[in-house]
Amino acid sequence: MLFTKKSLTADGFTGFRALDELEVMRIPQGPGIFALLCPAGFDPVFLTKSTAGTFKKKDPSLKCEALEAEWVPDVSLLYLGKASAGSQGNRGLRKQIQEFMDYGRGRPTVVWDARLIWQLRDALDLIIAWKELPPSELNAAEAAYHADFVATYGRLPFANLVQARTKK
Repeated sequence: MLFTKKSLTADGFTGFRALDELEVMRIPQGPGIFALLCPAGFDPVFLTKSTAGTFKKKDPSLKCEALEAEWVPDVSLLYLGKASAGSQGNRGLRKQIQEFMDYGRGRPTVVWDARLIWQLRDALDLIIAWKELPPSELNAAEAAYHADFVATYGRLPFANLVQARTKK
């Protein structure tokens, strides 16, 4: 898979909205996978300070050199994560993406994995897409997407700092 809008659409992803135009109430509430992609012509400019909130009093900012080292050139996919139903069954894509957006606006949260997104100057221009999945398929799907990306590009997407593994 090339992890483009075309290939993700063919694989069942929908949405494809710029973050600054996202209407959270239109996002499905069920569990699934979501992806952040660069729009056409996106030029990464890294901020010295992240717009994201703190997590356990830790600053989410990385040095620009570290961000440049994580950047995967000529690839549109920047992050691929999951949104589980949670132990109470009240989470899912809408809640996870809302928390991700709140985190980028500086609110403290537990959405630490995708923190590199919020050090991009034009983060709100990024495109978000999602794919609903049954809870039983979620972990395996995330692990498979990560493994496929690593097999194709030799590393994880820019903002994925930990490779998902299939849980037993």
